[in-house]
Amino acid sequence: MKSMNILKLSVLVVLLASTLFGDVYYARVEPYEVRKISSNVMGVVLYTDEDMIGERLSKKPYIKIDAVLDKEELRVTQAKLAIIEDTLKVNTEVLKNLEASLVKKRVNYERVKELNIKSSVEKDREFYELVASENSYLATLKEVNTLKSQKEDLKLREAQLERSIHDKYLVAEDFTLYSIDVKVGQVVSKGTPLATLMNTKKALLTIYLSASDLQDAKKRAIYIDGEKSRLKIDRVLNIADSKNISKYKAQIIMDAPKTFSKLVKVELRDE
Repeated sequence: MKSMNILKLSVLVVLLASTLFGDVYYARVEPYEVRKISSNVMGVVLYTDEDMIGERLSKKPYIKIDAVLDKEELRVTQAKLAIIEDTLKVNTEVLKNLEASLVKKRVNYERVKELNIKSSVEKDREFYELVASENSYLATLKEVNTLKSQKEDLKLREAQLERSIHDKYLVAEDFTLYSIDVKVGQVVSKGTPLATLMNTKKALLTIYLSASDLQDAKKRAIYIDGEKSRLKIDRVLNIADSKNISKYKAQIIMDAPKTFSKLVKVELRDE
């Protein structure tokens, strides 16, 4: 009888401990974000700032890719755009004058063709002049529309070149440069891995919750290495993880530590 009471007491203590302390998880303190940077352009690598590896980047480019031809083509494209703009202005004014002239010729023809005192030759002459004016108007209108189309094509090319030049000077202010994956002189194409960047202004803990800890996980107190913290679970996936079977991914955002990748013990307890 005494042994049975001891057994019941032991079970009660285990259940109470489980309720108070919950499951224990381990996680590494990782950077809040990791970015794998790939090239969006083609060109020769001119410069890499390897001295900045492990450092937080500024507005200064950490990789430069040759953009000489892009800059020259951009200059030519912008010069063409300026010429088309001027030509469009002139042709638009010509079109207005032709339209005004056409309106008058139509009125004159409508008036002349009803006059019996005018010969058929005179009426035909008025008609041919009207047709010639209409053709001149339509030809100028066609030229104006062609110029507008060329202008839009050049504007698109201008935007593409500006984007290409921008993408050849890689800047990532406030990100930490983890690695540079290219060398000076290397020819890169679209999709070539260039660098790895990390957001180390915050840190992230990723744990995989058991089904029992999934309920009300965001409301529970979080203990880090046995110490109660002010942290809360920020993200929870209620779909079981593909690798950690029957576990549910949860993430905790925290202030950045002095040193990352440290392994910590994480406990979820009732308040």
